[in-house]
Amino acid sequence: MANCVVRNWEGAEVGNVSLDLKVAKEENAQHIVHRAVIRQLHNSRQGTASTKTRAEVRGGGRKPWRQKGTGRARAGSSRSPLWRGGGVIFGPKPRDFSLKMNRKERRLALRTALQSRVEDTIVAEGFADNFSRPSTKELVSAFGRWGIEAGSKVLVILDEAPENVVLSARNIERVKLIRADQLNVFDLLHADFIVTTASSLDKIKEVYGE
Repeated sequence: MANCVVRNWEGAEVGNVSLDLKVAKEENAQHIVHRAVIRQLHNSRQGTASTKTRAEVRGGGRKPWRQKGTGRARAGSSRSPLWRGGGVIFGPKPRDFSLKMNRKERRLALRTALQSRVEDTIVAEGFADNFSRPSTKELVSAFGRWGIEAGSKVLVILDEAPENVVLSARNIERVKLIRADQLNVFDLLHADFIVTTASSLDKIKEVYGE
Protein backbone atom coordinates (compact mmCIF):
# COMPACT_ATOMS: atom_id res chain seq x y z
CA MET A 1 0.00 0.00 0.00
CA ALA A 2 1.19 3.50 -0.82
CA ASN A 3 -0.11 6.83 0.42
CA CYS A 4 -0.34 9.88 -1.83
CA VAL A 5 -0.72 13.47 -0.67
CA VAL A 6 -3.82 15.23 -1.96
CA ARG A 7 -3.35 18.87 -2.99
CA ASN A 8 -5.97 21.50 -3.67
CA TRP A 9 -6.07 23.95 -6.56
CA GLU A 10 -3.70 26.32 -4.75
CA GLY A 11 -1.15 23.54 -4.15
CA ALA A 12 -1.66 23.13 -0.40
CA GLU A 13 -1.84 19.67 1.18
CA VAL A 14 -5.40 18.84 2.22
CA GLY A 15 -5.24 15.11 2.94
CA ASN A 16 -4.01 11.68 1.94
CA VAL A 17 -5.31 8.90 -0.25
CA SER A 18 -4.12 5.30 -0.40
CA LEU A 19 -3.27 3.35 -3.52
CA ASP A 20 -3.42 -0.36 -2.83
CA LEU A 21 -3.14 -2.50 -5.96
CA LYS A 22 -2.16 -6.11 -6.42
CA VAL A 23 1.23 -5.99 -8.17
CA ALA A 24 3.72 -8.52 -9.50
CA LYS A 25 6.36 -10.03 -7.24
CA GLU A 26 9.58 -8.06 -7.11
CA GLU A 27 11.59 -10.72 -8.96
CA ASN A 28 9.05 -10.81 -11.84
CA ALA A 29 7.89 -7.19 -11.96
CA GLN A 30 10.48 -5.85 -14.40
CA HIS A 31 10.01 -8.77 -16.77
CA ILE A 32 6.22 -8.59 -16.99
CA VAL A 33 6.18 -4.77 -17.36
CA HIS A 34 8.81 -5.02 -20.10
CA ARG A 35 6.70 -7.60 -21.96
CA ALA A 36 3.66 -5.33 -21.72
CA VAL A 37 5.59 -2.35 -23.14
CA ILE A 38 7.02 -4.41 -26.01
CA ARG A 39 3.55 -5.76 -26.78
CA GLN A 40 2.06 -2.26 -26.88
CA LEU A 41 4.80 -0.92 -29.14
CA HIS A 42 4.53 -3.90 -31.50
CA ASN A 43 0.74 -3.68 -31.64
CA SER A 44 0.93 0.01 -32.55
CA ARG A 45 2.89 -0.77 -35.72
CA GLN A 46 0.82 -0.67 -38.89
CA GLY A 47 2.92 -3.20 -40.73
CA THR A 48 2.03 -1.69 -44.11
CA ALA A 49 5.57 -1.15 -45.45
CA SER A 50 5.85 -2.81 -48.86
CA THR A 51 8.35 -3.02 -51.70
CA LYS A 52 8.16 -4.70 -55.12
CA THR A 53 10.23 -7.69 -56.13
CA ARG A 54 11.62 -8.04 -59.64
CA ALA A 55 8.49 -10.00 -60.55
CA GLU A 56 6.22 -7.12 -59.50
CA VAL A 57 8.08 -4.15 -61.01
CA ARG A 58 6.57 -2.98 -64.27
CA GLY A 59 8.60 -3.65 -67.43
CA GLY A 60 11.74 -5.70 -67.90
CA GLY A 61 10.14 -8.32 -70.11
CA ARG A 62 12.56 -7.79 -72.99
CA LYS A 63 16.18 -8.87 -72.85
CA PRO A 64 18.21 -5.60 -72.86
CA TRP A 65 20.84 -6.88 -75.30
CA ARG A 66 21.96 -10.11 -76.87
CA GLN A 67 23.73 -12.68 -74.74
CA LYS A 68 27.13 -12.62 -76.44
CA GLY A 69 29.32 -10.33 -78.45
CA THR A 70 28.63 -6.96 -76.83
CA GLY A 71 31.44 -7.04 -74.28
CA ARG A 72 28.98 -6.29 -71.52
CA ALA A 73 27.81 -8.54 -68.72
CA ARG A 74 24.93 -10.87 -69.38
CA ALA A 75 21.52 -9.34 -68.63
CA GLY A 76 18.11 -10.93 -68.95
CA SER A 77 15.98 -8.09 -67.61
CA SER A 78 16.24 -4.38 -66.94
CA ARG A 79 14.35 -4.94 -63.69
CA SER A 80 17.07 -6.95 -61.99
CA PRO A 81 17.71 -5.85 -58.37
CA LEU A 82 21.19 -4.81 -59.57
CA TRP A 83 19.71 -2.23 -61.92
CA ARG A 84 18.33 1.22 -61.17
CA GLY A 85 14.55 0.91 -61.22
CA GLY A 86 14.74 -2.81 -60.57
CA GLY A 87 13.09 -4.88 -57.86
CA VAL A 88 14.12 -5.03 -54.22
CA ILE A 89 15.81 -8.06 -52.69
CA PHE A 90 14.25 -9.19 -49.38
CA GLY A 91 12.40 -5.89 -48.96
CA PRO A 92 9.59 -5.39 -46.44
CA LYS A 93 6.15 -6.78 -47.13
CA PRO A 94 2.90 -6.14 -45.21
CA ARG A 95 2.92 -8.19 -42.02
CA ASP A 96 1.28 -8.41 -38.62
CA PHE A 97 3.60 -7.36 -35.78
CA SER A 98 1.07 -7.90 -32.99
CA LEU A 99 2.01 -9.91 -29.91
CA LYS A 100 -0.32 -11.71 -27.57
CA MET A 101 -0.41 -11.40 -23.80
CA ASN A 102 -2.95 -12.80 -21.39
CA ARG A 103 -5.50 -10.35 -20.03
CA LYS A 104 -4.53 -11.09 -16.43
CA GLU A 105 -0.88 -10.46 -17.24
CA ARG A 106 -1.69 -7.18 -18.98
CA ARG A 107 -3.65 -5.93 -16.00
CA LEU A 108 -0.96 -7.09 -13.58
CA ALA A 109 1.69 -5.25 -15.61
CA LEU A 110 -0.42 -2.08 -15.67
CA ARG A 111 -1.04 -2.16 -11.89
CA THR A 112 2.65 -2.80 -11.29
CA ALA A 113 3.67 0.12 -13.53
CA LEU A 114 1.19 2.47 -11.84
CA GLN A 115 2.27 1.45 -8.34
CA SER A 116 5.92 2.01 -9.27
CA ARG A 117 5.16 5.65 -10.19
CA VAL A 118 3.61 6.59 -6.84
CA GLU A 119 6.49 8.93 -5.96
CA ASP A 120 5.90 10.88 -9.19
CA THR A 121 2.11 10.91 -8.84
CA ILE A 122 0.31 14.10 -7.85
CA VAL A 123 -3.23 13.66 -6.56
CA ALA A 124 -5.27 16.85 -6.87
CA GLU A 125 -8.76 17.67 -5.72
CA GLY A 126 -11.27 17.69 -8.53
CA PHE A 127 -10.31 20.78 -10.50
CA ALA A 128 -12.75 20.69 -13.41
CA ASP A 129 -14.99 23.27 -11.69
CA ASN A 130 -12.11 25.78 -11.78
CA PHE A 131 -12.44 26.02 -15.56
CA SER A 132 -15.48 28.07 -16.46
CA ARG A 133 -13.86 28.30 -19.89
CA PRO A 134 -10.76 26.76 -21.49
CA SER A 135 -7.56 28.31 -20.12
CA THR A 136 -4.18 26.81 -20.89
CA LYS A 137 -2.49 29.48 -18.76
CA GLU A 138 -4.48 28.46 -15.67
CA LEU A 139 -3.60 24.79 -16.07
CA VAL A 140 0.10 25.56 -16.54
CA SER A 141 0.01 27.69 -13.39
CA ALA A 142 -1.64 24.84 -11.49
CA PHE A 143 1.10 22.46 -12.61
CA GLY A 144 3.66 24.87 -11.19
CA ARG A 145 1.85 25.08 -7.84
CA TRP A 146 1.78 21.28 -7.70
CA GLY A 147 5.55 21.11 -8.11
CA ILE A 148 5.76 20.14 -11.78
CA GLU A 149 8.74 21.63 -13.55
CA ALA A 150 8.18 23.45 -16.83
CA GLY A 151 8.79 21.27 -19.87
CA SER A 152 8.17 18.01 -18.01
CA LYS A 153 6.21 15.20 -19.61
CA VAL A 154 2.89 15.08 -17.76
CA LEU A 155 0.19 12.42 -17.91
CA VAL A 156 -3.19 13.66 -16.66
CA ILE A 157 -5.57 10.86 -15.65
CA LEU A 158 -9.22 11.77 -15.09
CA ASP A 159 -12.29 9.63 -14.52
CA GLU A 160 -14.17 11.98 -16.82
CA ALA A 161 -12.86 14.35 -19.47
CA PRO A 162 -14.64 17.74 -19.17
CA GLU A 163 -14.40 19.70 -22.39
CA ASN A 164 -12.86 22.79 -20.77
CA VAL A 165 -10.07 20.72 -19.22
CA VAL A 166 -9.42 18.87 -22.47
CA LEU A 167 -9.23 22.11 -24.43
CA SER A 168 -6.95 23.64 -21.79
CA ALA A 169 -4.52 20.72 -21.87
CA ARG A 170 -4.31 19.98 -25.56
CA ASN A 171 -2.10 22.97 -26.44
CA ILE A 172 0.48 22.28 -23.72
CA GLU A 173 3.54 20.61 -25.15
CA ARG A 174 4.39 17.20 -23.62
CA VAL A 175 1.07 16.93 -21.75
CA LYS A 176 -1.27 14.04 -22.44
CA LEU A 177 -4.75 13.57 -20.98
CA ILE A 178 -6.40 10.15 -20.80
CA ARG A 179 -9.37 8.63 -19.02
CA ALA A 180 -8.88 6.40 -15.99
CA ASP A 181 -10.42 3.42 -17.79
CA GLN A 182 -8.06 3.74 -20.78
CA LEU A 183 -4.65 3.45 -19.11
CA ASN A 184 -1.67 1.89 -20.82
CA VAL A 185 1.75 0.87 -19.56
CA PHE A 186 3.79 2.96 -22.00
CA ASP A 187 2.19 6.29 -21.06
CA LEU A 188 2.51 5.52 -17.34
CA LEU A 189 6.25 4.89 -17.68
CA HIS A 190 6.95 7.59 -20.28
CA ALA A 191 5.67 10.53 -18.21
CA ASP A 192 7.84 12.46 -15.77
CA PHE A 193 4.81 13.27 -13.60
CA ILE A 194 1.33 11.79 -13.30
CA VAL A 195 -1.54 14.05 -12.28
CA THR A 196 -4.78 12.47 -11.17
CA THR A 197 -7.66 12.93 -8.73
CA ALA A 198 -9.01 10.86 -5.84
CA SER A 199 -12.09 9.95 -7.86
CA SER A 200 -9.86 8.82 -10.73
CA LEU A 201 -7.93 6.53 -8.37
CA ASP A 202 -11.24 5.03 -7.24
CA LYS A 203 -12.11 4.45 -10.90
CA ILE A 204 -8.72 2.80 -11.49
CA LYS A 205 -9.25 0.46 -8.55
CA GLU A 206 -12.73 -0.36 -9.83
CA VAL A 207 -11.62 -1.08 -13.40
CA TYR A 208 -8.21 -2.69 -12.88
CA GLY A 209 -8.41 -4.05 -9.35
CA GLU A 210 -9.09 -7.65 -8.54
